[in-house]
Amino acid sequence: MPTQTTLHSFDSLEESWDALVPECDVKAFFLSHDWQRLWWDSFGEGRELLLLAFHQANENVGIAPMQRQDDVISFLGDTDLFDFHDFIIPQGKEASFYPVLEDYLTNQTWQQLYFPSLSHASPTLEYLPQMAERQGWQCLVEQEDVSPTLTLPVDWDTYLSGLRKKDRHELRRKFRRLEAADGFEPKVYTNPEDVANKLDSFFDLMRQSREEKHRFLTPEREAFFREMAVALAEVGVLGLWFLEQNGNPVSSALCFDYCGRRLLYNSGFDPAFAELSVGLLLKATCIRDAIEKNLTSFEFLRGDEPYKYHLGGVDQAVYRMTISRAA
Repeated sequence: MPTQTTLHSFDSLEESWDALVPECDVKAFFLSHDWQRLWWDSFGEGRELLLLAFHQANENVGIAPMQRQDDVISFLGDTDLFDFHDFIIPQGKEASFYPVLEDYLTNQTWQQLYFPSLSHASPTLEYLPQMAERQGWQCLVEQEDVSPTLTLPVDWDTYLSGLRKKDRHELRRKFRRLEAADGFEPKVYTNPEDVANKLDSFFDLMRQSREEKHRFLTPEREAFFREMAVALAEVGVLGLWFLEQNGNPVSSALCFDYCGRRLLYNSGFDPAFAELSVGLLLKATCIRDAIEKNLTSFEFLRGDEPYKYHLGGVDQAVYRMTISRAA
């Protein structure tokens, strides 16, 4: 029977943590040690860290990164910066992990368990409702959002042929129009120093592209983005993309390459160039590059913006689970 250990810092788990995530059903970069630790360091004030490691013999069979605030226990991180949450459980270890989690939660003080941003593929959607039923707790599972995903083919021509006819025609037409204009060139920055130097341009394009993004970029979130981007560039995960006209950035995209997949985390563009579809075409360029690098999928992440479907995205449901004790 596995034993559960409560840990009060991230340090002792770093090596085993990042070895476990690629073995999970949900290989979300948001589950990585770096991402979760950085979020906690930035936003954890006023919350109690509940960082649990589950061991069987000398083997780590899972990690539960959680927090408690008032009478609510939830995953680390909020949905504004995490597209996915989950427990970190290697495939095949679920039967060892969830019973011990159940025992831990049964003996904790809380009125609500709040687990948002669960992928449709998460085993948590199967195991925790069963746990709630055994304990006499109320469990509500709701669809929270969608996360369009594109399975990448072997080459660009195959990708284009898989788009809807109208979308294929429009994408080709827009690329021809951009090529006919002067001085446009995509660039990607991956070196930490280059990324740090280009972040002002990225934030500027984010703010210009949509009022919603302007409001989203609070000083606290911008500080998180800056630290996160450099840290992830240092471990070779992040690519900061721009479409530039004669050296002047006109659109941007922040991508992560993780476990053979490319994740589009955020983007922006200069509205003065909207007629040239500079935002859409940079994202298509990121897709083409991912195909050339033999990545397996391109994930547009949360939200049902129309461009995601024009570029071939197919919805994957994202769920939230709320478990309540009787009053």
